Amino acid sequence: MTVLAKGGAARPAEAPAMPSFREATRLWARIGLLSFGGPAGQIALMHKELVEDRRWIGEERFLHALNYCMLLPGPEAQQLAVYIGWLLHRTAGGLVAGILFVLPGALVMLCLSSFYMLYNDAPVVEALFFGVKAAVLAVVVEAVIRIGKRALKNRAMVAIAVAAFLAIYVVKLPFPLIVLAAGLIGWIGNRFAPRLFSGSAHGKGSVADNKGVVDLMFERGELGHTVPSRWHAIRTVAIWLPLWLGPVALIALLAGPGSVWAQIGGFFSLMAVVTFGGAYAVLAYVAQAAVTSFGWLSPGQMVDGLGLAETTPGPLILVLQFVGFAAAYRHAGAISPLLAGSLGSALTLWVTFVPCFFWIFLGAPYIEQLRQNKALAGALGAITAAVVGVIMNLALWFALHVVFGKVASVGWGVEVPVLPSLDWRAALLSAAAMVAMFRLKLGMLPTLAGAALAGLALQAL
Repeated sequence: MTVLAKGGAARPAEAPAMPSFREATRLWARIGLLSFGGPAGQIALMHKELVEDRRWIGEERFLHALNYCMLLPGPEAQQLAVYIGWLLHRTAGGLVAGILFVLPGALVMLCLSSFYMLYNDAPVVEALFFGVKAAVLAVVVEAVIRIGKRALKNRAMVAIAVAAFLAIYVVKLPFPLIVLAAGLIGWIGNRFAPRLFSGSAHGKGSVADNKGVVDLMFERGELGHTVPSRWHAIRTVAIWLPLWLGPVALIALLAGPGSVWAQIGGFFSLMAVVTFGGAYAVLAYVAQAAVTSFGWLSPGQMVDGLGLAETTPGPLILVLQFVGFAAAYRHAGAISPLLAGSLGSALTLWVTFVPCFFWIFLGAPYIEQLRQNKALAGALGAITAAVVGVIMNLALWFALHVVFGKVASVGWGVEVPVLPSLDWRAALLSAAAMVAMFRLKLGMLPTLAGAALAGLALQAL
């Protein structure tokens, strides 16, 4: 960044001061409390606070870190916070940044999940969530359009998206297999047709030449922890892998492999490995497993959980916390359902977010190598295209269970709507929510609030 000196000559701006650990902690708490609007809004908030206002990190390094986080499973905005916190204040900084990014939303989600399970049968609450369900459908459709514009740059990417949709909707292939297949296609395709498969999901934009605290510390050789040692990978795996999976193994041993606790720990640990493309992509697979395979909750409750997650700060993947709460609440056994739900919620949070710290602390020192790997960029582009198809399946699944009262299963287990069961109120609210978001450009929170009040009014009529 430059400023004009007397006479119009450009001179470098005064270097920003190194933030103290306490100052950084206050900022991460502020970001965690204000991180509404999904990953796009959260990344924009961090960019404003860290790059524009405080200049703790330069524009180019911020974008490189973001691209690296996009290569990882899990919520990229939270991982970006962990990464920048680690750059500034080592492991302790990464832990504080990542925890404070999630903690406010997790506490709100715990309260909302408890309230929902206790009072969701009340007429007023039922009417409010009726409107929220209709608005959630508009939110998911908006996600399909937004991600599709970014990812489907040519016919090859469109073909991958269509194939992914058919694979999960018709053939019922597991989501992890679709991700692996798409990544392999992108990896190989980049060798034979690099023009179709090269490039990251974020695209390139103009990058300012300003330098932040981190960049200046790099130039002075003050960030020795960013250089991987010979034993870095082994030491990180030895610490974080038992920390992540140790509680899951212990719970399975004490409660039994068939218990709801073992199911929650094992299933969401798997989700932590395959959640490429954000929460919307993995929700289709989670909804299918939680509703059909495990029987933890109903399709309507799954949509309600997404509506709750949309209204809280923090990453949207917190919807998994609601699923874990509902699963343990409904299979509490001898303990209090609320206590069981709280424990299920805590277990879900643990196995969902501990891996996020693991990925960053393990791979961040090797970021420079990953930045230059074109094959990985090709794999990421293909995975992002496949994610569009998976989210299309999620939108269709929501539409079937929100707008229609009944669905029928045809060949290969494909679900189709029973047309006489159309709920005109839900269809009307969904259409109004789409108009509000697409034409009137209302934000997500005003749309959800307006739909909830409209649902209450329709129920009163």
